Amino acid sequence: MEYFERSDFDCQETGNNEMCDYFLKKLDALRGDCGFPFIVMSGYRDPSHSIEAAKVAAGKKLGTHAQGIAADIKVSGGAQRLAIVKHASAMGMSVGVAKTFVHVDTRKTEPMCWCY
Repeated sequence: MEYFERSDFDCQETGNNEMCDYFLKKLDALRGDCGFPFIVMSGYRDPSHSIEAAKVAAGKKLGTHAQGIAADIKVSGGAQRLAIVKHASAMGMSVGVAKTFVHVDTRKTEPMCWCY
């Protein structure tokens, strides 16, 4: 990868990292297309991570972070938010937009877009 170290995506609670190489290559390309640094707020989440464990306890499936195909990227304004959404969407990635970050993933279904 040109812009990231694999350790940038370590689970914040366990330190484990089972990120998908295909996703990391796409994220690296997205970073290049956007032209500004990405700060990864959340990458891989081990199935025992509190967020993922709560999903399973509620009868839901593990999320895309636990599948190693998602990242939350910190944003500092609308221009960064728009650039990530625009380029990620063009690459066929799913996008979730929040005030302080943008979630991107490569889920197997049709790409989706949502707001938090």
